[in-house]
Amino acid sequence: MQETNKLKRGLSTRHIRFMALGSAIGTGLFYGSADAIKMAGPSVLLAYIIGGAVAYIIMRALGEMSVNNPQASSFSRYAQDYLGPLAGYITGWTYCFEILIVAIADVTAFGIYMGVWFPDVPHWIWVLSVVLIIGAINLMSVKVFGEVEFWFSFFKVATIIIMILAGFGMIFWGIGNGGQPTGIHNLWTNGGFFAHGIVGMLLSLQMVMFAYGGIEIIGITAGEAEDPKTSIPRAINSVPMRILVFYVGTLFVIMSIYPWNQVGTSGSPFVLTFQHLGIAAAASILNFVVLTASLSAINSDVFGVGRMLHGMAQQGHAPKVFQKVSNRGIPWVTVLVMMLAMLIAVYLNYLMPEKVFLVIASLATFATVWVWIMILLSQIAFRRKIGKEQAGKLDFAMPGGSATAWFGVLFLAFIIGLIGYFPDTRVSLYVGFAWIALLLLAWPLVKKRKS
Repeated sequence: MQETNKLKRGLSTRHIRFMALGSAIGTGLFYGSADAIKMAGPSVLLAYIIGGAVAYIIMRALGEMSVNNPQASSFSRYAQDYLGPLAGYITGWTYCFEILIVAIADVTAFGIYMGVWFPDVPHWIWVLSVVLIIGAINLMSVKVFGEVEFWFSFFKVATIIIMILAGFGMIFWGIGNGGQPTGIHNLWTNGGFFAHGIVGMLLSLQMVMFAYGGIEIIGITAGEAEDPKTSIPRAINSVPMRILVFYVGTLFVIMSIYPWNQVGTSGSPFVLTFQHLGIAAAASILNFVVLTASLSAINSDVFGVGRMLHGMAQQGHAPKVFQKVSNRGIPWVTVLVMMLAMLIAVYLNYLMPEKVFLVIASLATFATVWVWIMILLSQIAFRRKIGKEQAGKLDFAMPGGSATAWFGVLFLAFIIGLIGYFPDTRVSLYVGFAWIALLLLAWPLVKKRKS
């Protein structure tokens, strides 16, 4: 295997656009949205718009640095360059740990979804097969990975568009409702638009922000984008609008058709909407879509961790073996390690009581917000480093510059406060801070090995 330590460029704008879209539209929309609706009522629409705006700020901060320096190819590198080696090291490992946890959950979910169709086949067989298939896809070439990810995301997006259009048909023309248009009065008749007051809407923001988790993968694609100066700005500018259309459009349709306090009480709102239209195979159609959603997520997880570990090995923050790249430009060692970790994790998943797994999984929520804050702080430090004159000449400058980034940091600090406010999620703060403390304790050893 001929090896140079360079990644190959093979991702087009189309690939990058759908990767960011696919990673942000997952089971968080298909099932997780019901919890946010319970907290806020119809005003959850406003929460998704606010959350989408902040997600866009994070993407623009990342875009500004990626277009300026696409060679860096990961936000842990930006944190190292502009905030110092310790910040880069903590950000990189926290992201890897977060995505590994998410991958474990996604792999387990895949087994559960396949169990709907094949109840007699043990889950571990599906789990093993999905790990091997996704591993093989990630070992081929970045172009193959991008193409597979494009189609996984495409199925997901197409289903949501069909559901939104069908929903509008029901709302305005009564299609699937015996010719009786449902209208949109459900948005304000059951306790008003702010059914639980402004406070309910604010409290739902933590659920909403986690739904947007995954958008940061755009910052990792820079090193393998065919034309980063064009493809990254295009992808970033198109994604927020699309995410808002999908999240806000979908929830607008669902809450117009059903009273918000009935959503999520009897199965997935998506299945209910399709059944309402007289589509008997609604559950099977949705199961197929959720399967592609979990495949797409696992695929992105393996890609993201692989590229992050490759970048960290170059910085001396991870074992040197992670730098190895195949003659197709794939960091194959990181892909194999990720596959192994998922297999061990799946085994642990069956052994561990649910409570313990819940504690570990809740860390992913803390880690997402931590990574976002570090991206914004890196952008602020980056601008300070290059000075006002250079900042004015940037190719893809963030609107409002550092002031916008500071607004994002304050908003995310508020989200961390919300995580601490709820007893159910408070445990993730304790585990999160313990994780950071563990990384700090290991830092002197990493520094010593590096020198």
